[in-house]
Amino acid sequence: MSYITHIELDDANLPPPTPEIEQERKVAMFDLLEENSFSLPKRDDRAVPDGPYRVALSIREKRLVFDVLTEADEKAAEFHLSLSPFRQVVKDYWAICESYYDAVKNSAPAQIETIDMARRGIHNEGARILAERLDGKAEIDNDTARRLFTLICVLHFGG
Repeated sequence: MSYITHIELDDANLPPPTPEIEQERKVAMFDLLEENSFSLPKRDDRAVPDGPYRVALSIREKRLVFDVLTEADEKAAEFHLSLSPFRQVVKDYWAICESYYDAVKNSAPAQIETIDMARRGIHNEGARILAERLDGKAEIDNDTARRLFTLICVLHFGG
């Protein structure tokens, strides 16, 4: 499988992120670039440019846009996904993250662990939805889906 060597978020029109959201973004981007699996399947007998790929994520006209380029900056693919399937899980994810951030400051380790388990569960659900939405467009593994879902949450935060 191929992989992503560069990821860019178009967050120019978003409000300034909170320190927690900025940290989520930095960790997701670092982890994604450290290890990921991302390839484009053959579609309609068209040749698919080989990876590795450069990916730009943005929200345009209430749609999540993946703009995929080769390392040589040649267009490899572009796909637009409806944000509707992500709305509730993103909302739930940020709500549980807020609880987690508060718990880290004020709660016992057992409570923090319980909230973190719930947070991971919601994160896994978001990754599953993303993988389903990308079916036939891009092939990704679970860890890549989780990291991309985090970046979608960062974009959705202001979108």
